[in-house]
Amino acid sequence: MNNVMKNKVIVITGASSGLGEAAARLLSEEGAIVILGARRADRIQSLAQEIISKGGQALAIETDVTNADQVKHLVDEAVNTFGRVDVIINNAGLMPQSSLDRLKIKEWDQMIDVNIKGVLYGIAAVLPYMQAQKSGHIINVSSVAGHKVRAGGVVYSATKHAVRVISEGLRQEVKPYNIRTTIISPGAVDTELPQSVVEPDFAANIQKFYQDVAIPADSFARIVAFAINQPEDVDINEVLYRPTKQEY
Repeated sequence: MNNVMKNKVIVITGASSGLGEAAARLLSEEGAIVILGARRADRIQSLAQEIISKGGQALAIETDVTNADQVKHLVDEAVNTFGRVDVIINNAGLMPQSSLDRLKIKEWDQMIDVNIKGVLYGIAAVLPYMQAQKSGHIINVSSVAGHKVRAGGVVYSATKHAVRVISEGLRQEVKPYNIRTTIISPGAVDTELPQSVVEPDFAANIQKFYQDVAIPADSFARIVAFAINQPEDVDINEVLYRPTKQEY
């Protein structure tokens, strides 16, 4: 068991599947206390019970990241139960794909609400606690699409680029409080994310791409653990990674 990770209180949004679920499992195995937030309460309750049955500590709280009060409640419960919050992983995200001329305005709004506002709400929820503690680590999940833009993914790329901009600004602002910040930008990882693509032609292309190149979600979990496990004076600000086979 890693001594750095032991008893760290880690809040994870989007913990019901994919990257968040994989991170929760690995971090718990390394000794962390994980607080699981997601809309699918049954999924996170089951995951929390699994972690507890293996000797870990976990708490599941139904959370919609588009609701600032719910995100605040998630973090408040972590602090009320375990006395502090050491890390938040702002992971919840959506990836609808379509060309702009299809005018999927509801999808644009949903991506902005989840991918951008959800991150901001997570930051807002933990920042007062971390400033008071003079310690903490905020991990925001971007994407390769936050670095490269392709037709059909314009709004998604815009939201993920926004995550990187927010994170870099945050990094500069929190220096007086000894708070670390990390952006993780995955490429194709085997999660439920492609299921949020509903336009049939775009969905078919995305599904084939992921089937051809995607790597397991525990790749993300290992990078999260790497960033957290660094000494307190080392701040891993950004990690961009892809499957070895991925060109984009």
